[in-house]
Amino acid sequence: MPVTLSSGMFLLLLACHHILAVDLHDVQEKQGVKKRLSLQSTTEIQSCLVSSGDVGCGTFQCFNNNSCEIHGLHHICLTLLHNAGRYDSQGKSLVKDALRCMALGLRQRFSCVSRRCSAVKEMVFSLQRECYSKHNLCLALQDHIDTTGSLVQFHLMFPTGPYVELMNFLLKCGDEIRAWVGRRLQGQCKQHWGALCGSFANICPLNQSDVLDDPTTPQPTVARPVTAVEPSLQPTGEAELENKSPVRSIDSATDSGLAVSEHPFVSDS
Repeated sequence: MPVTLSSGMFLLLLACHHILAVDLHDVQEKQGVKKRLSLQSTTEIQSCLVSSGDVGCGTFQCFNNNSCEIHGLHHICLTLLHNAGRYDSQGKSLVKDALRCMALGLRQRFSCVSRRCSAVKEMVFSLQRECYSKHNLCLALQDHIDTTGSLVQFHLMFPTGPYVELMNFLLKCGDEIRAWVGRRLQGQCKQHWGALCGSFANICPLNQSDVLDDPTTPQPTVARPVTAVEPSLQPTGEAELENKSPVRSIDSATDSGLAVSEHPFVSDS
């Protein structure tokens, strides 16, 4: 499969423990084309947010279909709740608080933000960073990082969105989690782009201790921000991903007080 230089540079950034993707909406705005959330999407999202609750994933479902193509919030929420039964009591509480923080923030801030796609996305991303950090999601996941396997998928990194923001957060959760995320994404990358992905391992090792243990390893250079070119592999639809989630594990989540709210699916039609 042909791979462009910009794709290779993207993988270099990935191997260096930071995922950088340039959103096409941002590029369009710099060119004078300001894409906005449609009035229909705005009305539907606002109506859905008003009727959603503080717990469960109903609030995130409001963003399933929108003209700004913000995908992943509902899937991330469902994945965390489906696996809540594997966390200890502290982990369950941290996950619940992080999701409630995001849900409350979305309801409070959505009506105040501009309809420009870049503004809406930045509002979502800033809430992710704020709530994941404030409620120490790293601590909740540190012993069960494998439960995020359906979220750590190479094809979900395109285009930039909540999945990428989550990956960047996980890459800051310590060497063990960073190495796991890096190995997983690099392995998936190799399946599609072959040896190119593996060639960056020597430049940007997956664990900082690898550099310390090997005095001959050259220090990684700082890569300049570049545009990530979307691979030919089409991302799996969020609805399809959610359908693959083990429904029976919701029971373990609700037993811990993390009820999954059910709301009508929001559609642009």
